[in-house]
Amino acid sequence: MTDQANAASETGRAMTPANRLGLNYEQEARKLGDPVCPIIDAHAHINGGRAAQVYKRVCDLYGIERVYSQTQLAQADAVREVMGDRISFVAIPEYMHPDRTWAHTQGFLENLDAWHERGARMLKFWGAPRLRDYAENMSVPLEQIVPFDSEWKLRLAEKAKSLGMMLMVHCADPDTWFQTMYADSSRYGTKQSQYESLERLLETTGMPCMAAHMGGWPEDLGFLSGLLDRHPKLILDTSATKWMIRELSRHETSELLAFLDRYAGRILFGSDIVTSDDHLVSTDPENPAFGNQLASSEGEAFELYASRYWALRTMYETGYRGESNIADPDLKMVDPKRFDDLSAPALHGHEIDDARLRVLYRDACVGTLDRWYAGEDPWSDR
Repeated sequence: MTDQANAASETGRAMTPANRLGLNYEQEARKLGDPVCPIIDAHAHINGGRAAQVYKRVCDLYGIERVYSQTQLAQADAVREVMGDRISFVAIPEYMHPDRTWAHTQGFLENLDAWHERGARMLKFWGAPRLRDYAENMSVPLEQIVPFDSEWKLRLAEKAKSLGMMLMVHCADPDTWFQTMYADSSRYGTKQSQYESLERLLETTGMPCMAAHMGGWPEDLGFLSGLLDRHPKLILDTSATKWMIRELSRHETSELLAFLDRYAGRILFGSDIVTSDDHLVSTDPENPAFGNQLASSEGEAFELYASRYWALRTMYETGYRGESNIADPDLKMVDPKRFDDLSAPALHGHEIDDARLRVLYRDACVGTLDRWYAGEDPWSDR
């Protein structure tokens, strides 16, 4: 075990997936100090009125001013009551609905009106390879719902466009997943093939789009450069904290900065934090509630949410060199003989200067999503 991992035992705290280093996240926020500017999180999933209160406290500590959230429709009003003007919604399907076919087709189409009434001006298409597994028992053929240019996604995009919405997509998943769970390319396709229908969607609709998780390929900045060059209305967010810590830490600082400079204003800060009231209560370990394996008390929920902002701000702002504070299951998935459930990758602090941080943390979102949600078109001349 490394010196960093030993820190947990030295502080008398049990090592947990969200806090391998035994950190006091409230004290760590004070050590980091205020960010160079208030941060806008362009990608999170804030659910649950009680959990939103915990999340709001974390935001106050880590300088997160506002958030764009993929909240469940049934919980949107309760979350808005807590977060107020600090939250903007992104329209998503009812993933938890028992009728998955309805939720991703006619139900989503109908719900766009309800989302529009709540201020949503962006529609999320989840197109990860495992959508093929999720959709396998739906009553419509996979090809009508899985590809980004499938019949139902195009119908949804058409209505979203009529309502003044832009697109958001989750396209590919980590390289580690394509080495393991997606190894059967005859079923899931290659990683590069995931982008074929996405590019057709962008060309067909002409709609602005935010591609989540660094476009799904933070491992290959060269590929992302080509994607961004071909589609001037495409922007990326840096969400999926564990994934970003692992992969962006591997890039040389000069390489990452060159990418951020080349696409300044098109790379938006994101965390992918998921909150849930299930995180606040204990449950049956044999049948855990949603997300309960991640946290089962208010204190654990606080650490879960805070761990993501500590890791991201530490990577971007400081010269930290050590292990990540967050356990990364992908390491064990790829090499189970070398790694265990609490293993973590290196966290490489890039010490990004204040001017670049302002663009990443705030200006990029103000110039794109904020303007779009205000009824302007930042891409009118592209």
